[in-house]
Amino acid sequence: MQMVLIIFIINIVYVTFFTIRMILTLKGYRYIAAVVSMVEIVIYVVGLGLVLDNLNEIQNLIAYAIGYGCGVIIGTKIEEKMALGYITVNVITADIDRRLPTILREQGYGVTDWSANGLDGNRSALQILTPRRYELKLYATIKESDPSAFIVSYEPKAIHGGFWVKSVRRGKLYK
Repeated sequence: MQMVLIIFIINIVYVTFFTIRMILTLKGYRYIAAVVSMVEIVIYVVGLGLVLDNLNEIQNLIAYAIGYGCGVIIGTKIEEKMALGYITVNVITADIDRRLPTILREQGYGVTDWSANGLDGNRSALQILTPRRYELKLYATIKESDPSAFIVSYEPKAIHGGFWVKSVRRGKLYK
């Protein structure tokens, strides 16, 4: 029973590191990802070695598989807390008086807005760029101003130019 628990815990730790390393690599943090991968591979070899040495006991294989699934969940939860990178949020709102863009700009968000036409008439369209760590706060602000706003978000691949990039470099956002 002790071996099953050890294999389970080792695989949770291994896959958590694996998930975090993959996300760091995708976000461009190569050197940190390389360090994480060194720890990850040591854990992997030890865990796999324990399973392979005890292949005649099915509970070890089951513990390995369950630990793998739990590691994926824990790794993604950790990544959500790390909130690396930026998101772009597109908003369509019935707020044609332009209150929402003003509110968001006062909070430090980079907002571009324009007039749009929807099925039910005039709308205001907004495009907002923000670090991912402020994503939920941004959604709450938008929903508070217009609970029926249409919101779509995605991760931009590259960011260049505009006042926002300069503000980020100077550390002047979200104070």
